[in-house]
Amino acid sequence: MKIRKDDTVKVIAGKSKGRTGRVLRVDLKRERVYVEGANIVKRHQRPRTIRDTQRGGEIGGVIETEGPIHVSNVMLLDPKSNQPTRIRVSREGGRRKRIAARSGEAID
Repeated sequence: MKIRKDDTVKVIAGKSKGRTGRVLRVDLKRERVYVEGANIVKRHQRPRTIRDTQRGGEIGGVIETEGPIHVSNVMLLDPKSNQPTRIRVSREGGRRKRIAARSGEAID
């Protein structure tokens, strides 16, 4: 996968279209990424007992978290121009390098 954790991406499709954010985690098996501030989903959680909340457990209610977005719906931002770009992969000395197609700059 060409997108990794801590990359800055722009969402190009879906309900969060146009938002930019940092990739929090990548699910390689399902080909999905979790982007900070994009595809916010609400989850209802049952309140815990009083004893658990005193120890630092979560209190119940509606919890908002980032949902998964398919990799095809996000584009990496070019480090030079801060515009969405495709990614090329080149091999130099047996090492895999990601290169922004828009400017030709190395991402790693």
